[in-house]
Amino acid sequence: MSTLIHHLLEQSTELFPDKTALVHEELRVNYANINTKANQLARWLLNLGISKGDRVVFVLENCLEYVVSYYGALKAGAVAVPLSSDLKPDSLRPMLGELKPEVIISSSRFERLLKATDLKPYNINALLLKTPKQKWSSTPFAVFSWDDIICDDVIANLEISIDGSDLASIIYTSGSTGIPKGVMLSHKNIISNTHSICRYLALTDGDIQMTVLPFFYVMGKSLLNTHFAVGGTIVINNKFAFPATVIKQMVEEKVTGFSGVPSTYAYLLHRSPLKRYRDKLKSLRYCAQAGGHMSRKIKEELRKILPAHTQIYIMYGATEASARLTYLKPDQFENRMGSIGKPIPGVTLKVINKGGKELPAGQIGELVASGSNIMQGYWKDRKATSSVLDKNGYHTGDMGYYDEKGFFFVNGRKDNLLKVGGHRINPQEIEDILMATGLIIEVVVVGIPDELLGNRLIALAAPKNGESSKSQIMSLCAEKLPKYKLPGSIKLVRSLPKSTSGKIDKAKCLELAR
Repeated sequence: MSTLIHHLLEQSTELFPDKTALVHEELRVNYANINTKANQLARWLLNLGISKGDRVVFVLENCLEYVVSYYGALKAGAVAVPLSSDLKPDSLRPMLGELKPEVIISSSRFERLLKATDLKPYNINALLLKTPKQKWSSTPFAVFSWDDIICDDVIANLEISIDGSDLASIIYTSGSTGIPKGVMLSHKNIISNTHSICRYLALTDGDIQMTVLPFFYVMGKSLLNTHFAVGGTIVINNKFAFPATVIKQMVEEKVTGFSGVPSTYAYLLHRSPLKRYRDKLKSLRYCAQAGGHMSRKIKEELRKILPAHTQIYIMYGATEASARLTYLKPDQFENRMGSIGKPIPGVTLKVINKGGKELPAGQIGELVASGSNIMQGYWKDRKATSSVLDKNGYHTGDMGYYDEKGFFFVNGRKDNLLKVGGHRINPQEIEDILMATGLIIEVVVVGIPDELLGNRLIALAAPKNGESSKSQIMSLCAEKLPKYKLPGSIKLVRSLPKSTSGKIDKAKCLELAR
């Protein structure tokens, strides 16, 4: 069994050298080719003077260069730091300031971002760019072209002394509800989670994963590692804004697995030809959902519209857990639709009260996880680390309970309750009722400060069609909710603001609601 992340690639290369590992538009690349390129990059990094623990930052969309950079950096003993492809200079600067990277790897698509950020103060050693188009003269760091570094020369796997407990990657949280934090994950953290996911999804070298989630997002990274662990195939499609092209390619490539966050499935259901292609998705073995709460309405519609043979996995996790904490087996999907399932192999999950006492079945408290997949801490932030890691484990910040059969349920975030006129309200409850009307694709409920009520509830909703009116939606909600839980107003939008990982951006939603 692999002990280091890059061993996943190396072992699959040994077993399946000529097998297609990656499909991206017209590009098809086998395992041997990717491994050779990763070795070349690792050798180049070492020749630059990269030492174990040095940070290598990537600002790339999903592509071959990302995959090579990720495994190449790890082979050199460096710390792989993928950053969001949606960052602006004001967000990128503080990250670079705390990371102090030796090398940045990017492409021509992000050159303007890098120029506007001004990389000079960060004392980087080198900038490596795929097809650079800008002029980079008079910089205090060297600038290299990807094609000058990565060629057809075959280089054997490098023998670098790396331990499983060594820091492998820093992955930033989405920051949708606050300042992004750099989650420190070791090789052991990621490897243990990877093998556990492979086990419960029963992944094999015959699996072909359609990947629309970005690799810099912990779930996207997990898709890459799990499928490379078994010798499977990753199909990259960066055009989810046009979901019809994704569905069409899933049929053409005989995709066996699809993974997404709640908004991914909302748009597949209502703004794609999924229903029309239902009988053509003969190879689709499963669909997996994580990345936040998905309403019962979407789950029910998804079960109706997907082929009968396609299994649905509901999953729960966190960046701090290397991706995954629990999963709901497909045979429990309809009976326990509201559950996040049971802990994955190697993870222990318990419910505790404010005093740290473990609670029995049926009682609500905070979900706290432990296992070899739990992060080392937050990069350069001891205070934040100590607030979530203690002797009990990792405090998820999610409130929930487990039933007498050991199935866990999430009630909402402990810091997400809104005080409205003396009542403490969980927005998720209202969002679920709004979704149950069947009139909207997605919704978020936020609180706007109000002198009399404390907060005034505002719902931002994307209607299924132009005929759905605010009064119609509100009328249906009034049948199910007490008056104090009804939104003060509903604002209809075409779509909710999201991060590049597909998660709803609460900060931008608040701006829209004001």
